[in-house]
Amino acid sequence: MTVADSDEGLDLYFDSIRKIPLVSRQEESMLARKIAKGDKAALKRLVEGNLRLVVRIAKSLWTPPYSLLDLIQEGNIGLVKAAERFDASQNVKFSTYAVWWIRQSISRSMVNTGRQIRLPHRKEDALRRINAIKMRKSLEMSRTPTEKELAQEMGCTEAEISAILHMGDQPVALEQAGDDDRSVLDVYEDWRYNPERQAEKSSIAWQSSWLVSTLPPREKEVISRRFGLRGEREQSLKAVGSVVGCSAETVRHIEKKALQALWHRAVSVGLTA
Repeated sequence: MTVADSDEGLDLYFDSIRKIPLVSRQEESMLARKIAKGDKAALKRLVEGNLRLVVRIAKSLWTPPYSLLDLIQEGNIGLVKAAERFDASQNVKFSTYAVWWIRQSISRSMVNTGRQIRLPHRKEDALRRINAIKMRKSLEMSRTPTEKELAQEMGCTEAEISAILHMGDQPVALEQAGDDDRSVLDVYEDWRYNPERQAEKSSIAWQSSWLVSTLPPREKEVISRRFGLRGEREQSLKAVGSVVGCSAETVRHIEKKALQALWHRAVSVGLTA
């Protein structure tokens, strides 16, 4: 939240809700009964009388870069849900009942808007707790706590702590510049299109095709089918044998002889290093 965000907007909002009288325990029960019957005015009164509760909870959960005003608005949505579902016969204060709805609404908003890659609500909550413990222990020990120390505090394993912390890693844009003003694209080579590599592949393909064309027809057929040179799948010795009319063992010998002939021909014309 920037300073401009909101000092003025928040001050105006705080001033307006301070003027709204709080709701007494007795009034809560009366309003709840009316709300159950569909009384919209009663719902409005119960919600407005507890807006300060939302502010307190939002402030306790707020961390940069979230907007406090946005979190308060999300908390108000949770407050309305709580007011609609409140049952005064359970002998529970409305504020106690509403806290869960308010916190849930704010927490889910932070999950949905705080990351480019959304985490499950429980994982996000665990990550937030770990970061809070990490900050507190850093102040206590004047150093960053180890994953083992965090695991002991959280009551889980180091592997679980490590996995949750890695979930908190944010993706980096390829164009984002680092400390040396170079982006990820400047550091890593782009292999999507490389003219030299394409030319090399084309040359190798042409040379291979030419060499195979110099073989006798039977050997050419065996090599082409065994290595899929015609754009087809590579075939087994048995499959090739059924086409050329010989056993798989014979095909193996033909293949070996043809490969030796191709090697000698490539050497003779200078196609090998």
